[in-house]
Order: sequence, then structure tokens, then C-alpha cells
Amino acid sequence: MIRDLLTELMLIPGLSGHEQRVARAIAAHLDGMGLPYRSDRLGNLICTIPGDPALPCVMVFTHMDQLGFVVRKVEASGLIRLERLGGVPERALAAQAVVLSTEKGDIPGVIANKSHHATTPDEKYRVVPYAELYVDAGFASAEQAHAAGVRIGTPVTYLPRVLPLHGTRLAGTSIDDRAGCAVLLALAAARKGQSGPTLHLVWSVQEEYNLRGVLPAATALCPDIALQIDLLLACDTPDMAARGEVVLGGGPGISLYSFHGRGTLNGVIPHPALVALAEEAAHAAGLTLQRSAHTGALTDLSYIQFMGPQGVACLDVGFPMRYSHSALEVVDTADLHGLAALLGFMLDRITPDLKLTRDP
Repeated sequence: MIRDLLTELMLIPGLSGHEQRVARAIAAHLDGMGLPYRSDRLGNLICTIPGDPALPCVMVFTHMDQLGFVVRKVEASGLIRLERLGGVPERALAAQAVVLSTEKGDIPGVIANKSHHATTPDEKYRVVPYAELYVDAGFASAEQAHAAGVRIGTPVTYLPRVLPLHGTRLAGTSIDDRAGCAVLLALAAARKGQSGPTLHLVWSVQEEYNLRGVLPAATALCPDIALQIDLLLACDTPDMAARGEVVLGGGPGISLYSFHGRGTLNGVIPHPALVALAEEAAHAAGLTLQRSAHTGALTDLSYIQFMGPQGVACLDVGFPMRYSHSALEVVDTADLHGLAALLGFMLDRITPDLKLTRDP
């Protein structure tokens, strides 16, 4: 189920601020489950499964959006200039296929890469800044581009692709965080009709833009506990070996420390009771639980932890992923099944005596 859901969602463009098509696909699955949902003015999709009011209220969430670009300028020649949206890696952009999502439909294009035969020795080793790049969608003039629906502000994302790899692994676009969206749908299906805490499932917006799109939903729901689903940096490739111990195919994990450290001085030091809850649930279920601690990573959970008069008990849970923010990320779907199971076991172990003070 999760692999099919992930494949479906990866093939839908959904730039930050333009998540509607992804939300409609998720809503269709909730309709099929008979679960009610609602949306707020920013576009967060919320599904509440009522539970025991004596238990702490739990919000589990993940983001629908992906990073990319918006059209900055259409040249007289029909070539298209871009403005970056989110943490797009400039060194991986030249020659990438993209899609321009216009009101008239999706238009494929390619980020130009200067012909190799014409590059100088210095140019061969230079990373071209995004502001110098342009998209060639085949238009011969600005008039042709405008007639096709291309305007300033048109969303542009990597061309959606899914590449089945060996075994249970997949490569493709926007695994961050369509994998989380698929896991959350699987959790919704598993928790329908189950006893336990009141459970708010939120598919959030604009995480890749400013990490704050989920805040109206969290404000309205006032959870006691917030669990956020996102990637964990896999460290089992030569370029990442010194960064940690998380491995692809090694099972779900939790973040013990995150801090952005570049402009945004924020992160999450998780609540110890939730760390213990995850560890106990994994042990009881026979699941391997991986541990991550990273500077340079940040999720929208960082802002939820400060909400309300007492704050919110928070924990990042996740799945290992390689090659974050590139056009082709890699995940092992077995880790996603393990993550959905872990979340279910965690919810089952929440009792009225769970202490959410920092020092119980």
C-alpha cells in the first residue's frame, strides 16, 4: 500500500504554496476510508480521529509541498528565468528536466547546460548560480510562452519521476516528503476505529518555504504531543559516512538533535518522555530504531514546540533517505512500513499517566 501511495504522490507536482493537487489526491484516499477532513486558509489538510479525552491529544503531521522555483522572467527569446524556492542545490541543477505547472496544464522543460564543446576550462568546474540559469521549454518567443500559460510566478519543479531500484528501494522526485504523506495515510487507515488518544493527522503546507505553514493547524488543534514525519539523512554512502549511523533499509528512526545554524537559529531537542515512548514501542514491536543527530537540518516541528502556555511535547520521527533535495532522492519502502508500524505502537502505549513535564 505505502509503495503505491508514494508512487502516486511523487508524480504530482506540488511546489510550496501550490499544494492543492497533492491535497486533492490525499483527500480522495481519506474519502475512500470514510474519514472526514477539513482544510484551513493556508491549505493544511486535517483529519481528526476522536479518542479518549483522558489521554493526551496527539498531532502527527508531515508536509505535502516540495522545493523548486517560480518563474522570474520570460525572455523575448522564449527562454525562462527562475527564482529559487527552498533549499535547491545549485550544483545539481544544470541539465535537469523540470515541469512548469500553468493554469493551462503542465509544460516540460530543461534547465539549460552550456554546450560542452563551447565551455572554457574554468567553466567546466564552475557551479552556475541559479540566477544565471534558464529553462528551455521549446518556445521561440515570449509570446509563445505567454500563450501557453507561462507567467511570472508560475510554479516550476523537478520533472516528476519514479525509478524502481533493486528490491524495496525507489528513486525519484519529492520523496521528501511524499513518503511522509504516504505513511500518514497508512496510519489513518490503521487507526480508524481504534481506541487510543484523540489523533489529529495533518498534511501541512509550505515547509520547504519557511517551515511555518503548519502553524495555523497546530494553533487550532492545541495538541499535547506533536510527532513530525520527515527524512533522516542516510549516512551509508562514502560522502556521508562521517555524519552519523543511519542506514537505508535499517528501519525507522528518531532525531535526538536538530539545529539549522544558518540564519534560522532553531531546531528540536526532543521531549525525553517521547524518546522513551518510541524506544519502548520499537522494542515491544521488535523494530530496529535508528538514531540521528544533525546540524543543518530543520523541520516545522521546531516552531510547534513553543506553542501554547505550556509548550508542546515534540519528537521528529523519520525514514532514512539519500540525496536530499536533489532531483532523484532514494528511499527504502521497507523503512516506511516500519515507520507506520512504529507510530501505531507508540499511540497504543500512550496512557493517562504519561508525564509530559520535562522532568517527571
